[in-house]
Amino acid sequence: MMTREEKMNIATKIQEYFSEQGWERIGNLEAEAFLDYMMKETGPYMYNEAVQDAQKLISERIQNIEEELYGLEKPIKK
Repeated sequence: MMTREEKMNIATKIQEYFSEQGWERIGNLEAEAFLDYMMKETGPYMYNEAVQDAQKLISERIQNIEEELYGLEKPIKK
């Protein structure tokens, strides 16, 4: 969860973006409401992508560990 300060910083960036685009200027309350809406609508997609990225990274690391472990095995004489 983001801090109040982080939310205010992002709201300011949203206000700047609207202004740069030549759109209607919005206040801090509107920018925060827009941010809340976008987080609600896009948050699950970004979260799921982050989880998939983490799963991929962990899988790659486990594969590397398994390869290193096989390299540690001692040959057995028959």
